[in-house]
Amino acid sequence: MRSMIWLFGLGALVAGCGRTENGDVVVKRPSGVSVQTTQDTLHLPTIGTHQDTVRTPVVGTRTETLVVKKPVIGTKKSVITVPGAKKP
Repeated sequence: MRSMIWLFGLGALVAGCGRTENGDVVVKRPSGVSVQTTQDTLHLPTIGTHQDTVRTPVVGTRTETLVVKKPVIGTKKSVITVPGAKKP
């Protein structure tokens, strides 16, 4: 029963929406008490990336005595690319 309600709601949502030639979403919504609809244009955010610097762990070895090499844990700076959304 719930799935039918979700499908009906999704169908109603898709039936009232459209896209313009440049990719904006246009929503048809009822206006006032009459049966007419008003079109609203929604500007979608753009998804981009930016560079960020983080400290990542590094594992190495260091000679403790002549026989044993001791594991050593340290950090180093690494540059990563992070996704981000920009407002329209």
